[in-house]
Amino acid sequence: MATAKPTTAPPPGRDEVEEVLRSVIDPELGADIVSLGMVPSILVHSDGIVNVEIKLTISGCPMRAEIQKEVKDRVELHPGVSKVKITWGEMNSEERSEVMTKARWNARENAAATEVPANCKVLAIASGKGGVGKSSVTVNLAAAIAATGLTVGVLDADIWGFSVPRLLGISDRLEAHPVTGDDGEPGIPKIFPNERRVGEGLLKVVSTGFMVDEETALMWRGLMLTKAVEQFLRDVRWGELDYLLIDMPPGTGDVQMGLARMLPSTELLVITTPALAAQKVAQRAADMARRSFLKVLGVIENMSAFTCEHGESYPLFGSGGGAALAEAIGSPLLGQIPLEPTVAAGNDAGNPVAIEGTGAAADMFRSIAQRIITDIAPPSEPNDIDMAGCTAHLSDGVNEAFVKVSARSKG
Repeated sequence: MATAKPTTAPPPGRDEVEEVLRSVIDPELGADIVSLGMVPSILVHSDGIVNVEIKLTISGCPMRAEIQKEVKDRVELHPGVSKVKITWGEMNSEERSEVMTKARWNARENAAATEVPANCKVLAIASGKGGVGKSSVTVNLAAAIAATGLTVGVLDADIWGFSVPRLLGISDRLEAHPVTGDDGEPGIPKIFPNERRVGEGLLKVVSTGFMVDEETALMWRGLMLTKAVEQFLRDVRWGELDYLLIDMPPGTGDVQMGLARMLPSTELLVITTPALAAQKVAQRAADMARRSFLKVLGVIENMSAFTCEHGESYPLFGSGGGAALAEAIGSPLLGQIPLEPTVAAGNDAGNPVAIEGTGAAADMFRSIAQRIITDIAPPSEPNDIDMAGCTAHLSDGVNEAFVKVSARSKG
């Protein structure tokens, strides 16, 4: 057991110790332990011994040893401190929810710089599970938006299940070239997206599928997946973009949280099938977005009823899922894409049906794209961006949430 070191200085005040603890950063949550609410009490004794209570999100937190070392090293250096004693505790569910809210907000406010233009509308296409046609919806919406004359980026963030290159009929490898800096000298090389013209518009596409063959299995874990997506945002020279559509991996894991941190202005489109079971799973994606302060723009129901050539309609995958999800999360149902062989045929040929196809599915993709452009997420000009107003609005909402959580915990 460590003994108290001799000290001739008077013991510090509680506020002084708290200020020192503000320099201790939780390496996992990315903010200081005081602002995160992890230090419920500090006691300073007349003999210079300081008792610090620290509550961890879970008792077996892997960062415990690192936090302990930082607290002791920093506080014991303060004049008048003879010894630091730490009492460990574990947060309850409400405290844990509050600290995660604060951590997400801090991450949002300190987002790293990316190559995505500030005026670009970033739309993440998400679902709670795989197999709902999320990638097909992404490329068809991107093509339909580009066909109006806009420049649309497509980021295939489904690192394991990449399919965007095949769906768009693009097979070229990605290339990197030095980018000239402000001083006129060649700078760090940047990756340049592959491009495809759609009418008067342009698609700019990035995917791991341009780096490995489609049959190759990527044996990557969560951290590697997140780092790969971060590189696509930081090291890809996207250039001018009106929209960036991100084909998200299914679920609510590391990639989703990483994107929310790096692109805090992202807005979500949630894809579901008509089956009510799929709707329940997709609701998790919407919940993840809101916990990360991302706006959910709306719901798209894919694989809706199949209509045969005689006009009979068959709900092969059930019915009502899209409407039920929209109502549950309080967002509009933007459209129901019917189940048609032309969609699959266009995807297999690398020529999305929304480009030149005919039929109800092609018309629905174009209708949703038009609604995005004119109503729910119209393109922005650089001088339209008001980050301060946006931040202030969100900050008010976060502070209100904190007050409510605090009130519940005291009641």
